[in-house]
Amino acid sequence: MPLDAHDGVKVLQLMTSRFNQREWRKKIEKTLSLPPSGMEDELQRKMFLHLKLNLQSYKSRRADPPSWIVGGFGTQEVIDRVRFNPKVIDSSLTTDEVDFLGVDPGEEIDEVWWEEMLVKWFEEPEEEQTEEEAQAQESEVPEEEDQKKESPDSRKKTHPISQE
Repeated sequence: MPLDAHDGVKVLQLMTSRFNQREWRKKIEKTLSLPPSGMEDELQRKMFLHLKLNLQSYKSRRADPPSWIVGGFGTQEVIDRVRFNPKVIDSSLTTDEVDFLGVDPGEEIDEVWWEEMLVKWFEEPEEEQTEEEAQAQESEVPEEEDQKKESPDSRKKTHPISQE
């Protein structure tokens, strides 16, 4: 189940405000390595992808796994560019919609929250079935098994060698 819009904002705030804190750098790098499908909101997904691609360090793409530049002036420059000109992400974005970038998400965002966010990022919701659908599936299974049992016998009867 992808992150909802509220959690998506918190993740983007965390990534863009705590990048200079050593204890958060590895967690931010880990977050950048996640697939963008973990964000439900399309604009937040675009912001995440923009950060992911623009913070990626230059390396040989064939030989080295991706890594990110987190911390320092390079990271601050990428964030400032987005806040100054949000059109680099999407033509429909306004500066008001990206004002939350670079703002600390608050004290409630800690390591426990971050670990729970990772679980939500990858969690797939189970499809709920109605009782009628469950009964229909249960009734279909024995019929298929009966057909499988009958089909080898019917082959023997129609096969010319088995008749002799």
